[in-house]
Amino acid sequence: MNEKKRILFVCLGNIVRSPLAENMFRHLAEQAGAGERYEVDSAGTAAYHIGEAPDARMRQVAAERGLVYSGKARQFQADDFERFDLILPMDASNKAEILRLADGQAAHARVRLLREFDPQGSPDEPVPDPYYGGLDGFHEVYNIVARATRRLFEALERGEA
Repeated sequence: MNEKKRILFVCLGNIVRSPLAENMFRHLAEQAGAGERYEVDSAGTAAYHIGEAPDARMRQVAAERGLVYSGKARQFQADDFERFDLILPMDASNKAEILRLADGQAAHARVRLLREFDPQGSPDEPVPDPYYGGLDGFHEVYNIVARATRRLFEALERGEA
């Protein structure tokens, strides 16, 4: 892989699921000595939290497992199709919102649900949004995102994604 692979993770507000996936993928790539081969970002389909830091509960769960991160929420834009090679929404609703802005088949081909890479999930299954629940939901999301991002990273390194 000579050129950087550009990856965008997308959820609703860009404060829980997608920043976790962004930072987890970045961490995996850096740990494998492959950080320079990837450009990673995250965005939300809604404008609810633009400029806000990631959800404190998700950061707490991640920090308990050794992943510390920060960032600021932003909204998905149509020009993200030009900037990123692979766009990974967390659920079918986010995927539909993204594809609504897509211009042509090339843009559609860049969009795949993150759970397609989860060895314990089905390809069309969502990464659940734990925002309105307790910490158990955040732990569940962490586990799902950890499995899926690891498998995604491995597939990309093998040239399969």
